[in-house]
Amino acid sequence: MFANELRGRGVSVNAVAPGPTATALFLEGKPQEVIDRMAKLPPLERLGRPEDTAAVVAFLVGPEGGWVNGQTVRVNGGMV
Repeated sequence: MFANELRGRGVSVNAVAPGPTATALFLEGKPQEVIDRMAKLPPLERLGRPEDTAAVVAFLVGPEGGWVNGQTVRVNGGMV
């Protein structure tokens, strides 16, 4: 694990794994019925927004996330 390799250097290593997110890249070329079906998959019943993922990244790089290390944070509305 990369977090262990950087032990003692004051560096945290985390990954953010976003689910379906309503961006131009995701929406482009998909029929509306496919988008609607994918929006219903997460328990929160909507597509993610870019700011949902940005908020998690901001937390991880900020002082509040200083004790989080070696984790994959799934930003996916609860999809399993």
